[in-house]
Amino acid sequence: MSHPVSLPIQPVVRPPDGAAVVIPGSKSITNRALLLAALCGEPVILRNALFSDDTRLMAGALRALGFTVGEDAAARTLAVSGQAAAFRAGGVVRLDAGLAGTAARFLTALCAAAPRGEYVIDGTEKMRTRPMRGLVEALRGLGADITCPGAEGFLPLRVRARGLDGGDVAINASESSQLLSALLMVAPLARGRVRITTTAPVRAPFVGMTLRMMRRFGQDVPEPAAASDDSMFGEPAPAAPAFFEIAPAPYRFPVGDYAVEPDATSASYFFALPLVTGGSLRFPGFPSEDETLQGDLRFLRLLRHIGLKAEFSGGGLSVGAPRTLVQINRSRAYSQKRPFIDSDFSGYSDTFLTLAALTPLLGGIVRIGGIAHTRLQETDRVAGAAAELRQLGQHVVESGGALEIHPRPLPDAATVATHGDHRFAMAFAILGTHDRRGDGRPWLTLKNPSVCAKTFPDFFNILGGLM
Repeated sequence: MSHPVSLPIQPVVRPPDGAAVVIPGSKSITNRALLLAALCGEPVILRNALFSDDTRLMAGALRALGFTVGEDAAARTLAVSGQAAAFRAGGVVRLDAGLAGTAARFLTALCAAAPRGEYVIDGTEKMRTRPMRGLVEALRGLGADITCPGAEGFLPLRVRARGLDGGDVAINASESSQLLSALLMVAPLARGRVRITTTAPVRAPFVGMTLRMMRRFGQDVPEPAAASDDSMFGEPAPAAPAFFEIAPAPYRFPVGDYAVEPDATSASYFFALPLVTGGSLRFPGFPSEDETLQGDLRFLRLLRHIGLKAEFSGGGLSVGAPRTLVQINRSRAYSQKRPFIDSDFSGYSDTFLTLAALTPLLGGIVRIGGIAHTRLQETDRVAGAAAELRQLGQHVVESGGALEIHPRPLPDAATVATHGDHRFAMAFAILGTHDRRGDGRPWLTLKNPSVCAKTFPDFFNILGGLM
């Protein structure tokens, strides 16, 4: 969906009253399910699949490798079949990962595990700066022939496929858990048992998602440990297990379709909306916090701490805010010496920008930790958040892996840059729904809002429908 280069955000003057918000399927689950379906011997249909830039890149690359990937955007289904015809193209097959980290890492692992062929995986200039080294070195340790025509450990990569051996391999996936997830998903294809040791802490929730999905697709891998309830405020999120042992085994999917959960990260912006505008919203189809594959749903706990009411019932989630943040802050006394919120986001870092964007409406100091790795994502999210909050008049203390934000009054008018990053566009759009002037006139303008097409093309249409 195309938007103007500069988009004024319309404040909400009439709070939503229980309106239903249909969130698209999870990007992380859709791209994992595409890969796992490709590794099966039978057709697999993905229901509630996400249709966005990232998933189209993944599906397009699988087609280039010889798989059949049918799509029905209206029905939100992707159908993967033709696995026996894959990896049979002659010559060098070039795969475009764009700016999709999941696609770049998953495709690299898939091509390394392929029985034959030569493949070049590349992406945008920004994707060429995102970390790949841990995965490349681990795959080489399993016998893969991977060279880096440019900088070592970065795209582009050239893979001369000959399958993977078994054995012991170490991986540093501290810069992105996707590196470990990619290795785990192709490990059952190796000729022998694979034993993986992590050499540095890894953010556990997305690794847990990968393991649970592998189990759904027929692999006998360990059930991941549950996340600690204490990791939300001040304590670090638990690291993934340091050791995995995976035996060779075929992937298979039982009779039926694979249902993709609604995307918890995409929903996080709308979860926060009632805290800004008042009112309530419903989210059909959301699994509970105990049932979900997605660690980012834990962001709800922090929003509850701020003042959101949230309840799972009847096959979905309802959220509401009896009072907005502005109303709450009029009645709450804040210490100016210690943070009102001190949270480690290492386990659900894609949501930290949502909280950062809300901080001007909070009356107390907010400290956001565990986000050093987000400097290596679509943009340097730590520096970008600090820059945009400062030009909104906030006092920000930036360190390597944390932001400390001291709320100050907002200006009457402001323009926020999105840094080529979908999450900036969506997070600061929610701040823009605050009726800053009290007369319903827009006060916040976003530059390049179309970047949200990476994961949530309909974001602004859905937001506009709630006005």
